[in-house]
Amino acid sequence: METVKLSRIVEKLAPELHSFLTTHELDLKIVLRDGFSVLEPADAMEIVQQSICEYQKLTLLH
Repeated sequence: METVKLSRIVEKLAPELHSFLTTHELDLKIVLRDGFSVLEPADAMEIVQQSICEYQKLTLLH
């Protein structure tokens, strides 16, 4: 297991997504079961999608 910030995943595997994410989202800690070295770009996209969904659950709408 390895814990990394979402920003590291995005920077290495999906840099085109960086401008679409907030600072808070990029700072989220992600636990990787098999470690960073085995991630593929498709994995990065899935992690980003799930992270956004989880973060938005905590957001209050006015």
